[in-house]
Amino acid sequence: MEAYLYWTGLTLVASPLLLISGLVAQQVFGLKLGEKVLFRWTLTLTSIGLLACVLHAIGMLYGSRESYHLELGQWVALDELEIHFHFKFLFDRLSLPFCLFSWVLCWTVVVFSHRYLHRENGYERFFFGYGLFVLGMTLASLAGTVEVLFCGWEMVGLSSALLIAFFQERSTPVRHGLRVWSIYRFADAAFLVAVLLLHHLSGEGDFEHMTGDSPWPITHSVMAPETAFWVGLLLLVAAAGKSGLIPFSGWLPRAMEGPTPSSAIFYGALSVHLGAFLLLRSHAILLASPALCMATVGLGLATALLAGCIARVQPDIKSSLAFASLTQVGLIVAEIGLGLEVFALIHIIGHGCLRTLQLLRAPTLLHDYHTIENAIGHRPVTQSQKSFGSMIPKGLSDYLYALAHDKGGLDRFLNFFFVNPCMGFFRWCDRNEKRITTSLSVWVPSQPDRSSRSAKLIEPMEIES
Repeated sequence: MEAYLYWTGLTLVASPLLLISGLVAQQVFGLKLGEKVLFRWTLTLTSIGLLACVLHAIGMLYGSRESYHLELGQWVALDELEIHFHFKFLFDRLSLPFCLFSWVLCWTVVVFSHRYLHRENGYERFFFGYGLFVLGMTLASLAGTVEVLFCGWEMVGLSSALLIAFFQERSTPVRHGLRVWSIYRFADAAFLVAVLLLHHLSGEGDFEHMTGDSPWPITHSVMAPETAFWVGLLLLVAAAGKSGLIPFSGWLPRAMEGPTPSSAIFYGALSVHLGAFLLLRSHAILLASPALCMATVGLGLATALLAGCIARVQPDIKSSLAFASLTQVGLIVAEIGLGLEVFALIHIIGHGCLRTLQLLRAPTLLHDYHTIENAIGHRPVTQSQKSFGSMIPKGLSDYLYALAHDKGGLDRFLNFFFVNPCMGFFRWCDRNEKRITTSLSVWVPSQPDRSSRSAKLIEPMEIES
């Protein structure tokens, strides 16, 4: 049984690594693969990863195993400083269902994307971002140490920004991709500080040393309540940035600029729930501090309330679904703060499957509705129902509408405190790089520009013709 679990677990981890390695090799060696070859390569390795995940789950159920650890070597070992870094993957009641959920949706999206992006100019770029995302989700969901989780976390963020800016011929997707990347930097910085603090306290980032050796969800924190509060607060900020909780909710509708398949798998199912998964993995740290649990519940409920109001005034279906997803994510975070870890995991899986179906169906929904109208000759008459909004006083209703239409003022808040400072720093680095390269080019002997000379010879010929 040990050998069976080892090889199925190793296959599960190696499948996305082989996928992204093949896609990178294609770009490095300049290979021009057709859509069918690229799709079959991606689908084959995705199917192998999904099958390995299913077989591993069956093996653990058959052997009545509560957890299984897969060690792939220790990379750093500084015994004097008590610093250790090793690749360790954990298969338990949390990571295995979440990983299986991720692979099922990834397999569904790759089959959908093959036809949806047929003859698209960025077909190869999309599948590269997809491969990077699958690798990141696998590392994050199966991470046995906080360092491996951070590596997967960064890969998911990078692929997210790349696919938001997928349509590079337009400036709006590129700006929105940079906006999301800027907000991710702040969340990732909070996560990185938490990782360093955990290393300072325990010498390594193994989850067993932080939450005890009991299987999930029966875990307990080995930290003092004061220490757990500050570490948990940093993790909560990281989760808020990744999942779009208040005050970072403004970037979520802008992320819908990417292709529909990436919108479905990122912001309807997996990436938007990664912050909640981080809180589930470290929920023992949260439970060690009652004040932090109250803050988690308050943040989740406030996000759900604001996102529910904003979703009702959105003019397009993808933005409405984005804020509807955020409403459910806020409720999931509140459930984690209340200590309902298993219920929150079930909520994540159910909500992710439903939202993926809705977002993949969104492009053809209006087309089918108009087809029905043309078939019956008139617009279908729907019976009006009395909604909760009609029972709110008009003054309060107008105020809530204005607040929701402005997205709670979160866009201005993000621009002032996060996006503009981050973009200003990037521009400052760009200006200094240009100044340094310009000063260095002065010392390089100038060479005659043959292209400009030939251009001068060709130009009169073009004018004469």
